[in-house]
This record gives sequence, structure tokens and C-alpha cells, in this order.
Amino acid sequence: MKVRFIFNPYSGSNRKNPYLRDRAIEFIVQHKLDGTLVSTERPRHATELAQQAVAEGCQLVVAIGGDGTMNEVATGLVGTTAIFGLIPCGSGNGLGRHLGISRPGHGAFRTLLEGRPRAIDTGTVNDFAFFNAMGLGFEADIAVRFSRLTRRGLSGYFRVGVPSFFSHQPEAVTVHHPHGTAQLQAFTLAVMNSDQYGNDARVAPGAKIDDGMFDLVSVPRVGLFSACGMLYRLGTDSFDQVKAVTRLPGANFVIERTKPGWIHTDGEPRATTARLEIALKPQSLRIMVPATS
Repeated sequence: MKVRFIFNPYSGSNRKNPYLRDRAIEFIVQHKLDGTLVSTERPRHATELAQQAVAEGCQLVVAIGGDGTMNEVATGLVGTTAIFGLIPCGSGNGLGRHLGISRPGHGAFRTLLEGRPRAIDTGTVNDFAFFNAMGLGFEADIAVRFSRLTRRGLSGYFRVGVPSFFSHQPEAVTVHHPHGTAQLQAFTLAVMNSDQYGNDARVAPGAKIDDGMFDLVSVPRVGLFSACGMLYRLGTDSFDQVKAVTRLPGANFVIERTKPGWIHTDGEPRATTARLEIALKPQSLRIMVPATS
């Protein structure tokens, strides 16, 4: 099997300790793989490297990094015969956690050899691909602020999230979905492919990544007490039971905002137009997952 590891030296724990780069090289040698490792040098470089790997006949292309690296590598593999491998080492690791690959030390490397390929749905919003989630409003504001931090991790989300919660204002959006149109005052709005943002914060309990459907989840402005209750529900598979939460299933959505602004795709901030066209590509990416997943 021809394997290409794509290592992001700026992602998550890789910034301080690039031990995963050495671990990948050891893995190649130990298992006598026809493998190589390359490192990213700039934003979007991982997509180019993934496309190059496919052109050179790699059957397995592995991302070593956080959700942003995952997004970039997977973008280069959508619709190809190559299998995507994931060694997650970022702050949230939403896709990895959903699929049972939560951290590098929890069998991620072993999964590359002993796991099984699973075809999953992927999505696009305007010109941007996403694999776990995209969103706007409060969560996009957090993504912008988080991207500017030099020290990240779970604590980083709290450092940027608390001031954003008190300053961010909801926006009126019109959502065109398969069953009609909804007018929403969205403090935060996500279109989920998996069940969670990351860190096991499950905003769409029961969502499946290969069922041909997204779950749009919208939350209006709530008070601090209610927000604390919602945070608790994120970890108990009951978030969508809150009366204020709107959840809409669908493979395609059009969201109309009053003006252009920020969104995020898998946690990465993107500036885009007021009109968002969201489409699902069914089972368009094959990813290696644990055999029991």
C-alpha cells in the first residue's frame, strides 16, 4: 500500500512537540510501508499535497493535525478512490471523535492498518467544503477569535467564548429547506454532518455521517442561566430537547442573511456572501475508521 502522511507542524500539540512526525516515520518503517511524510508550509497547502498524493497513486492519505488540517486534506480526496486516514491532534477533533478516533494515542495509528474504510457524506457551502460542521453567528465569531490565539486548546474556547457571548448579537436569517421556509433569529446556527462540534459537545444527538442528511440546528439569544443549561445538555445527548432550539433535517439548504459575513467550516473562519448555498455529496469520501466503529 502506498501511503502519504501530511503533517501540519503548526497544528495543536505539533507546535510544541512534533513527536507525531517521528511516530509516523517509525510507523512506515515498522510496517514496511511504501510511505512518505510531507509537511505543510502555508494555509491550504494540505489540499495541494493531498491532490498530489492521489496523482502519485497513494491509496491512503493521512492527515496529522487538527480540524483545519482534516478539512484541507479531505478536500483534496473527495470523489477519489484514495482512503482518508486521520491522526487528530487539534483542539476539538469533532470528526475524529464522532468516528471513534478521538486522539493520537487512542489507537489512531493502529486504525490505519486494522480498521475498515467507511464511506461518509461531505458538504459544501458556497465554494467551501466541510466534513463535520459549518456554522454562522456566535460560533463563527468564536472561530475568528480562536484563529488569532497563539495558545489554543479547550481553555482557548472559553477565553474567546465568554466575551463573544456577551457581545454577539443574533441575526435574522431565512432558511429554505426541503420542507419549506423558516424565519429565524439565529444567535448561532450550525449545519451538522456529525453529531458534535468536538470535545464531545453533541449539538445534533443521533446525527449520522452517512445517511444522506444534514441537521441544521439554530439557537436564538438566551440568557446566561439558560446558556449554562444548554452547555450541560451538550454532553448528555439532549441538546435538541430544549424548546428554543430549532432542528431541521435536509440534504440541501439555502440560508439568506442581511449582509455578507463570517462563517466557519470545521472550525476554520471564512468570509463569504450573504447567501449561503449548502449541498450534500452522499458518501463521497472514504475514511479509515476503527473496525468496531
